[in-house]
Amino acid sequence: MGRKNRAALTGKKSPLAWVMEYAFVLLGSAIVAISFNVFLLPNRVASGGVSGISTILDAVVSWEPAYVQWAFNIPLFIAGVILLGRQFGAKTLAGTIFLPFVVFLTNDWEAWTSDPLLASLFGGIGVGLGLGIVFRGKASTGGTDLAAQIINKYTGLSLGTCVALIDGLIVLSAAIVFNIEQGLYALIGLYVTSKTIDLVQVGFGRSKMALIITEKQDEVREGILNKIDRGVTKLSAYGGYTDHERPVLLCVVDQTEFTKLKQLVKTIDPSAFIIVTDAAEVLGEGFKRD
Repeated sequence: MGRKNRAALTGKKSPLAWVMEYAFVLLGSAIVAISFNVFLLPNRVASGGVSGISTILDAVVSWEPAYVQWAFNIPLFIAGVILLGRQFGAKTLAGTIFLPFVVFLTNDWEAWTSDPLLASLFGGIGVGLGLGIVFRGKASTGGTDLAAQIINKYTGLSLGTCVALIDGLIVLSAAIVFNIEQGLYALIGLYVTSKTIDLVQVGFGRSKMALIITEKQDEVREGILNKIDRGVTKLSAYGGYTDHERPVLLCVVDQTEFTKLKQLVKTIDPSAFIIVTDAAEVLGEGFKRD
């Protein structure tokens, strides 16, 4: 048995895996920090998080953003360890410290644009790309994410609601301190960041999942297996009105194969009922390997 397989069975990571995860954390943190300094900060786009707080405080009292981020991130990390447990680990601590460090190192870089709209769009992309890479390293950069988890634990509010409340307050503060227009730019940046994180997490590939209800299930199943060369799963189901057994065929295909699947099913059974939905990420035989 190979070393990689033994590590997988025992749950232990290889040294290379540890190095790659730390590399992801440091690289992602650096991308977030640079995007903050060249897009968001000079254009006063406070799109949530501790970076948004540091943008507001830089404008109001001229506090160095890197110091503000350290001042928030490190206590929040300690509070997270005390109140939520030790699951954050050294990688999250590395991101918590390294991101403001890169902000400090690059604080004299020239802004790459003076247009707030471009800054919110490309700053949001940069921050989302960086955070997505950090998440790939199975860590985070701490900050308001930890605050949201603490609020979630002690209030019962959903984690998504807690994050939205904190970021919403920061964006609202930006609208009050700067103006409504800057608050709207901050919302744009926040939205683009969330979408970019999703893109980094699930990739560019999109697949289609089809649920097929047909009277000719054997013929459709054979057609999918032989003509499209995709697997198909037979699900046990019953009609809600008749209570008769009506098996459902489940099939996942690449987006480019969907038209072929639809034509195949309709050719075999024109009255077939097909439900189609997007599958953001598919792992396994014939698709992506994790």
